[in-house]
Amino acid sequence: MNRQHYDVVIVGAGPAGLSAARAAAQAQGHAHVRIAVLDDNPRAGGQVWRHGPSHPPAPALNERLDALRGTNSVDIFSSARVVAPLDERSLLVESVEHGALELGYERLILATGARERMLPFKGWTLPGVTGAGGLQALIKGGVPVRGERIVIAGSGPLLIASLATARQAGANVIAVVEQAPWTAVARFGAGLIATPSKLWQAAQLTRGFAGMRYWTGSVVREAIGSDRVEQIRIRRDRNADADADADIAGDVVLDCERIACGYGLVPNVTVGEALGCAIRRDPVAGSALIVDDAQRTSLAHVFAAGECTGVGGMELASVEGEIAGLQAVDAQREAAQLQTQRDRWRRFARRVETAFALGGVARTLPPDDTLFCRCEDVTCAQVREHASWRDAKLHTRCGMGPCQGRICGCAAEVYFGWNTAQARPPFSPARIGTLLEAAPDTAPTAE
Repeated sequence: MNRQHYDVVIVGAGPAGLSAARAAAQAQGHAHVRIAVLDDNPRAGGQVWRHGPSHPPAPALNERLDALRGTNSVDIFSSARVVAPLDERSLLVESVEHGALELGYERLILATGARERMLPFKGWTLPGVTGAGGLQALIKGGVPVRGERIVIAGSGPLLIASLATARQAGANVIAVVEQAPWTAVARFGAGLIATPSKLWQAAQLTRGFAGMRYWTGSVVREAIGSDRVEQIRIRRDRNADADADADIAGDVVLDCERIACGYGLVPNVTVGEALGCAIRRDPVAGSALIVDDAQRTSLAHVFAAGECTGVGGMELASVEGEIAGLQAVDAQREAAQLQTQRDRWRRFARRVETAFALGGVARTLPPDDTLFCRCEDVTCAQVREHASWRDAKLHTRCGMGPCQGRICGCAAEVYFGWNTAQARPPFSPARIGTLLEAAPDTAPTAE
């Protein structure tokens, strides 16, 4: 197996990971530090800076990549994913270009980001239903949506980002459906005065919601259609939506060709948990890696930055990445200068979390006949019969399909408060050859 050793290995090439790599490579007195950055996407940038045929790379992404290309000390492994930890300071990685790799390190920075949280509703498995972030990924990957009537639903700023992406691609976004009450959204909007850059960004993305509905205190109840989505049923709360009296409160049905529904993000902590890093458990906000002021986890040689430490947005992820990168090469003085900036974006993240916290309606289990685990065709009624995630898996195979519980596990945490952590390797599908190369002594021999 191809074995390589680096001073710093960074898992994740989004805003946090690339900012960490740039900071570590440019730190004074550390020009010869060897750094590896790996990401399971074919292009660096993560979800925020994802680009494709009709979406050129963002200037912020180009800035970081140009800085890394200007050094001889940084290797970027794209289409490479961590399969398992091999020992205290090495990872088994599977790369499309390089095959099986063993990457050793002195310091490790986890910038593994977050996953979108999808909560099931009747008809959510129909073609045309995706996550809000999933819609962005599809559009940036080249899927045409021009002229399609789209409803974007769920909760949080991701809905607004998806709105902007869909509009730019020529889609007809007929409604944005936010579960948070209008009072919370209004307070959050007023609070943007404290962060003028975010206020300007919000104004640019929404364009005042011109030509569309923006409904608060509302949730998706059902996707309706035969071969694919044709309509959406939305439950509106007259007391939680400032505009509910202007229309019909209660159930409203809209015609549409696509539904993008996501209830925020949950930190991706799988690699950190498998390594033994301490975790902060929260069934609603999602579990997150615990870090100190230096972005250091409970393991002295492992740092973490960005959404895996708590969802906070691109700006917070970037500055946390810089601090982690500097601390990983012992540039403490430079890192300390960034703490005020980090604290500012952490305060903004807390305002987002408070404003868009999942309410009781969003956390209510759908009807019994709704599919809960789409991989294994397990209904809500079947899951509700059990007392724990382990019992549900054993008796229904919930969470045992191709996604390995990444979707239904998030739903089980929200609806039942279950701990669905699964940190057993391999973390994702891997070639048999990769696993055999990692354990040559256990490979079968011919007799």
